[in-house]
Amino acid sequence: MGASDFSKLPHIGESLKRKEDYRFLTGAGQYTDDVVLAAQSHAVFVRSPHAHAKINSINIDAAKASPGVLGVFTGADVAADNINGLPCGWLITSTNGEPMKEPPHPILAQGKVRYVGDHVAMVVALTQQQARDAAELVEVDYDVLPAVVNVADAASGAVAGAALHDIAPDNHCFKWAIGDKGAVDAAFANAAHVTKLDLINNRLIPNAMEPRAAIGSYNRASDEYTLYVSNQNPHVERLLMTAFVMGLPEHKVRVIAPDVGGGFGSKIYLYAEDVCLTWAAKKLNRNIKWVADRSEAFLSDAHGRDHVSHAEMAMDKDGKFLAMRVHTHANLGAYLSTFASAVPTILYATLLAGQYTTPQVYVEVDSWFTNTAPVDAYRGAGRPEATYLLERLVTRCGWEMGLGQDEIRKRNFITSWPYQTPVALQYDVGDYHACMTQAQQLADVAGFAARKAASEAKGLKRGIGYSSYIEACGIAPSNIAGALGARAGLFECGEVRVHPTGSVTVFTGSHSHGQGHETTFAQVVAARLGIPVENVDIVHGDTGRVPFGMGTYGSRSISVGGAAIMKALDKIEAKAKKIAAHLMEASDADIDFSGGEFTVRGTDKKIPFGQVSLAAYVPHNYPLDVLEPGLNETAFYDPTNFTFPAGTYICEVEIDPQTGVTRVDKFTAVDDFGTIINPMIVEGQVHGGLVQGIGQALLENCVYDRETGQLLTGSFMDYAMPRADDFPEFKLGHVCTPCTHNPLGTKGCGEAGAIGSPPAVINAVLDALRPLGVKDFDMPASPHRVWEAIQSAKA
Repeated sequence: MGASDFSKLPHIGESLKRKEDYRFLTGAGQYTDDVVLAAQSHAVFVRSPHAHAKINSINIDAAKASPGVLGVFTGADVAADNINGLPCGWLITSTNGEPMKEPPHPILAQGKVRYVGDHVAMVVALTQQQARDAAELVEVDYDVLPAVVNVADAASGAVAGAALHDIAPDNHCFKWAIGDKGAVDAAFANAAHVTKLDLINNRLIPNAMEPRAAIGSYNRASDEYTLYVSNQNPHVERLLMTAFVMGLPEHKVRVIAPDVGGGFGSKIYLYAEDVCLTWAAKKLNRNIKWVADRSEAFLSDAHGRDHVSHAEMAMDKDGKFLAMRVHTHANLGAYLSTFASAVPTILYATLLAGQYTTPQVYVEVDSWFTNTAPVDAYRGAGRPEATYLLERLVTRCGWEMGLGQDEIRKRNFITSWPYQTPVALQYDVGDYHACMTQAQQLADVAGFAARKAASEAKGLKRGIGYSSYIEACGIAPSNIAGALGARAGLFECGEVRVHPTGSVTVFTGSHSHGQGHETTFAQVVAARLGIPVENVDIVHGDTGRVPFGMGTYGSRSISVGGAAIMKALDKIEAKAKKIAAHLMEASDADIDFSGGEFTVRGTDKKIPFGQVSLAAYVPHNYPLDVLEPGLNETAFYDPTNFTFPAGTYICEVEIDPQTGVTRVDKFTAVDDFGTIINPMIVEGQVHGGLVQGIGQALLENCVYDRETGQLLTGSFMDYAMPRADDFPEFKLGHVCTPCTHNPLGTKGCGEAGAIGSPPAVINAVLDALRPLGVKDFDMPASPHRVWEAIQSAKA
């Protein structure tokens, strides 16, 4: 079945209410902290108060003697048991042909701590309070060392004695590049105009509603481990932990990720706590639970973004793009997190062509270690960083060339497909002009001048900002990703189990942490089989029940996970047709299936799906010599290409120049997600992404003290999270150009809002402030920063 046929099926495009919401709204969800096991103890981690220090000694005697304590573990215990460090899942090769510097990442510090919050010891006690009390008694003698936290300082070597790892004495992890430098330099030499821009993509701290949590369990009778964990990809967690860290047989470890209250990338990774709990569960023969409090999460969860970049665009006299060159310094933090190396390279630089026909692009990336929490994928993972840089640059190009933000984009949009970019990716399909046109209509751009005048009459400044983004979703295919350094496959698995009564259970390797998979996937299956949506159950998040899976990130669930389910449904239909043919005494080549019924072509013979499913399991009249009983099929799907959602966002802001307070007054988002299964769920995903993107642009900012490496924004008192009253009612629109290489025609929608919105907001802020002489500043556009920029322009 092709994408065009699929889009016409019942339930596809219906805004069905989410099946999973009843249990969430009635308090019947089961998150990791809701799991209570027998003989359950509690773990608390002793964390470093210093950004960089040598560990001279650790005294655990008083802690071990504290009431209720079952065990206290340090890096020495880890080393004695030959537990390896946490692996990085993507190997990057530097421009000189050498592999990236990959220092050890011990699960408990050995010899040194490298950021505030680094794991020093784990205390396990009967109760959480007893573990907390005992953790206070662990005495660590530190020899404090100089710390470097800013990537610019790391790149310049400004802090003497701040080498984090012996393997990287200059703190440099790798230099990576893509594009034809010679061709780019030649284009710049002949350009009529060159626009330049320096910018920072500010560091963010993910804040899911549910903090990270884990429970380690061990069964001596079977020599089996079970890890309950708030995680986005349990099979990958198990693979990394067994094959790379603990050296355990994979079939002896079960990872269960129950309901997960938000992930946004921060729960993709294998964290030290997960390994510590699993390892200690056997040593103590106890079930051990750990739940992060919010302050601990600020310190220990992987952070996002943190790029410092210089970008240049070469143009002809009419504003046509000739070439672009970019240099980025990327902050990796103290250690390489699971996908840290892929974010500023494969997921960032390859998207810098954007929606434009720029003939040549050259990107160079230097990545650095600093005394900060590890940096990894956060909603969008490289794509927001690329879009922010490109769309800020394109808007500045327009202003310098005397062209409107819309006109500079329209002159350079790609208009024919497939389109091969100069930075590796080939876009299969799109319609960027249609997205722009619809966005301008919904945003009432024609009425902007009147609204601007009304704002001026109130002493306020109004600006409009554009952003035309593209992203690559469903990272693929595995062989190409492997050649680029991926250490895992990027396929997905789906198993469809039809029961005798015709109801269906689907086991998917994708994982839901708020996206509504239990509804969307059920709609796909119900549409294909012609059965009620309520007759389809979705199972995910358990390596003991799901055959295999790569989890959910990069907006891959429906395009990759859904495609795997579609492949399994193809097999179900093929076998069911053979059964139906036998029951109706016809050739299976003459059997058609539609709307839940099997018919013999050219006759009035027909039987329902339920009769075929019953015959599969009650084989009294069944060709056992030809077909096995049962109706249960599994399929793996490895995409042949990325999918490429795209769109145009338009933001209007109103600024009080006396206070710097910026208010988003209007926001319009028009996206092309290909085929949309459930519009209501898609709108919810876009709303969430817009909130996170606008939050970065106006409010959120992770700050470490430059001298001490202390996290200055370590709570909601200091780290400004967006609230409902920070936003207007969003106007959303959709253009549909179905993906050409998956059977559903879908492209992915989970990250788009966070990718396209930051540059739209900042472009609007700068548009409002340009008459005051403000040319530039970096996110977030907080009142103080905006006011400061205005005062500096006056001076």
